[in-house]
Amino acid sequence: MTEIRITNSGSELLRKEGTDEVYAVYRSAYAEGDTIEISFGDEGLYWVSADAALFPALLWCRGTYTLPVPFGELRMPYSPAAFTGEVHLIQVRKARDEERMNYRNLALNPCDWHGNVAMYPHTWANVETRGESVFASRNAVDGLIASDMHGCYPWSSWGINGNPDAEMTVEFGRPVDIDEIVFYNRADFPHDAWWTEAAVTFSDGSVLKASFEKKDGAQKPLRAGKKAITSLTVSHLIKADDPSPFPALVQIEVWGREHEE
Repeated sequence: MTEIRITNSGSELLRKEGTDEVYAVYRSAYAEGDTIEISFGDEGLYWVSADAALFPALLWCRGTYTLPVPFGELRMPYSPAAFTGEVHLIQVRKARDEERMNYRNLALNPCDWHGNVAMYPHTWANVETRGESVFASRNAVDGLIASDMHGCYPWSSWGINGNPDAEMTVEFGRPVDIDEIVFYNRADFPHDAWWTEAAVTFSDGSVLKASFEKKDGAQKPLRAGKKAITSLTVSHLIKADDPSPFPALVQIEVWGREHEE
């Protein structure tokens, strides 16, 4: 049984339950303190849309996902249409068998945030510029590729505050088979610098080097061969010889399928 709840300070404002599919329509403006909760009866793949203004995504889910509805500075990475107005739609559906093995970007999760422990992929980093939401690691997996500016939606990014030891991890929550990684680096030139290369360390212990160009748009794909992994970490980011101290990552795509034994 899958359950959608909206609460505020422990008070239940809405509850909907379903088996393979469930949706909830909340007919009121969100208020500070409101929380969206989605509980999954079974661990597995689900299509999830936590708000009509977020991309639906096929996610590996278990336990209970809890999202405090973002307000103020926390809302800046999201579309101005997200979590606003007086009618809100949340939808969840178990993946069909024929959808499970589709080749796709396994790193996409517009629902990710620091406190996410239930929907994968999930990201974290050892540094995020000034702790601001528009530079959080979750922005690198939200599906937005606009990179010719920086700041609030749709130009959010993972910012490293000029730290040469910056690292970001993408955890998949289960083994997946991957073969290609695509980076979108921020390209708000001349405000931005860029990286010339980065290291990608996989959960199997292997390491690959990615090489980058100064450009807006997708970098040349990093071919990994078929790897069964549970996570990867991006590190050893080498900044180009440029006066700007501000390179940043707009998006990482990890292409592959569910793991086959």
